[in-house]
Amino acid sequence: MTHFSPADSQSTIMAMLIGRTNSLKDRILDQQLVPYCVTSAQFKVLIIAAQFGADTPAELCRHLSLDSGSMTRMLDRLEQKQLITRTRSAADRRQVQLELTAEGRAITDRLPQIGADAMNELLGVLDEEEVASLERILTKVLVNANDHITITRLSFKDTGAT
Repeated sequence: MTHFSPADSQSTIMAMLIGRTNSLKDRILDQQLVPYCVTSAQFKVLIIAAQFGADTPAELCRHLSLDSGSMTRMLDRLEQKQLITRTRSAADRRQVQLELTAEGRAITDRLPQIGADAMNELLGVLDEEEVASLERILTKVLVNANDHITITRLSFKDTGAT
């Protein structure tokens, strides 16, 4: 279905709104994460490692749509903060295995609440029906685009797995 045309500025407005909403979400997360000395980008790596068991840089890159260079720099910072460790796989020395440290696990235990608080701040202006509609619309767009991560996370959610 075609909704936009080059002669219509609506496509630019829609793209801006989607991008600005994502930026606002990250700024809210950054503010809430200050006491933990973790950024919103680091939050995403930690929560994916904790909740989905991603334990290699390649897996994290797939989940977060990051290139390997960006991921290496992110993991360097998390390792410097002593939130993760990296070791060579015993089965394949070319592969790096990631593991949360005790301090990393202590922080990841708090991340779901921090994430919920950030989303409540971001979407608090919406009522429950509007939030449900927004989730349905975004899910429809991403599933239609065959977004593997969305599909994987939805099946994870549907099974009740945690």
